[in-house]
Amino acid sequence: MKARVLSGIQPTGSPHIGNYLGALKNWAKIQYDYDSIYCIVDLHAITVYQKPEELRAKIEELAGMLLAIGIDPRNSALVVQSAIPQHAELAWMLTCVTPVGWLERMTQYKAKSQSQETIGDGLLQYPVLMAADILLYQAAIVPVGDDQTQHLELARDIAQRFNSLYGETFTMPATHLPTVGARIMGLDDPEKKMSKSETGAGHAVSLLDPPAAIRKKIMRATTDSNPAVDYETMGAGVRNLLAIFQAFSGWSDENTRAHFTGMRYGDLKKQVAEAVVAAIEPIQERYQKIMAEPGFVAQVLANGAERVTPIAQDTVGKVKRAMGLYTAS
Repeated sequence: MKARVLSGIQPTGSPHIGNYLGALKNWAKIQYDYDSIYCIVDLHAITVYQKPEELRAKIEELAGMLLAIGIDPRNSALVVQSAIPQHAELAWMLTCVTPVGWLERMTQYKAKSQSQETIGDGLLQYPVLMAADILLYQAAIVPVGDDQTQHLELARDIAQRFNSLYGETFTMPATHLPTVGARIMGLDDPEKKMSKSETGAGHAVSLLDPPAAIRKKIMRATTDSNPAVDYETMGAGVRNLLAIFQAFSGWSDENTRAHFTGMRYGDLKKQVAEAVVAAIEPIQERYQKIMAEPGFVAQVLANGAERVTPIAQDTVGKVKRAMGLYTAS
């Protein structure tokens, strides 16, 4: 029996090459090795205000992009979080066993709460909902980036606390996650991870950017004061460009170093841009075909929900019985 893998992505902003190289490419790669569930986490997205019509459109667009990247609906369940009511139901029950102090210590909560005048309770409870996403499907493997490691550890702590209080109910998700891909930084600020929430025009390369836009963004990327690539003294911007090239080309460290050492930055950027364009164009072509087929994405999402709902219902039933809540059976 295959171990179950679960991962999710918010339907906000536009998926970019950092998302692709850091996570989505690996989702497609590992999906046949596991019982795979991939979730569009729209309940997480509404911890900050979203325009309703834009959010609905983004959900379907993201689903189409995941299919274009290679998520196979014949093998993997692609689902929308809010379509499975047990996500929110389990989150409430887990909230009741989670100390507030655990949540207030979360790094992302502290950082985001300092930048907002009014803090919604959803921001504080975000990690509990993430724990519910994982524990609902008894996922053994949860490929996340470094910025989500603390949330995964909290999910383990919540599961352990629940199991201690009410008996063995939840699978403990793994902490060692070798399936996470390259960490891609912003083109405009290579000290910060490339993010969908950043609005700067030169920050990220979207997976839907046309070739001309991709070339323009990469040619404007931050480098350093050296005239050419020097592996001994290069700054974070040059290192990021080389990481992007290597991730898309598949070249070894040795070949990459030999090829680019001493190359002037203009030539480096041109080669990086062409590598990105060559990799993204086939994805864009598949995306356009998928989105042009009426009802296809909606049917994939409906099929995914139908597949995972029995798992979700079973877990919530076990939790209710363990806690002494009323169940019909």
